[in-house]
Amino acid sequence: MSKILLVEDDAALRDIYSTRFLAEGYEVVTASDGEQALTTAVREKPNLILLDVMMPKISGFDVLDILRTTPETKDSKIIIMTALSQPSDMEKGKNLGADDYLVKSQVTLTDVVEKVKVMLAE
Repeated sequence: MSKILLVEDDAALRDIYSTRFLAEGYEVVTASDGEQALTTAVREKPNLILLDVMMPKISGFDVLDILRTTPETKDSKIIIMTALSQPSDMEKGKNLGADDYLVKSQVTLTDVVEKVKVMLAE
């Protein structure tokens, strides 16, 4: 069973996505800020991380940069899922090592689940 780390500071979104991924058969761990994301990622070694950008304590871009240089998480698949839709933000995410970049307002829950399935090849 693949493990997903869902990093989202909005509790309602975190609950919605967690419930859906659990229903799809994934193991789900969550974090509500950048600091918690880093400690949880190193401890849990998820197969895939869904990472918000605008979060308390440490931004998602900084978290991504750290995850990509940390031995325990450097090979995890990372999808940025954010409200930031500027091309410069997308480019920054890709340059920091994101495997994909999703804009929240442009995707549905089903879109995200399908993207995760493809990325985890399940």
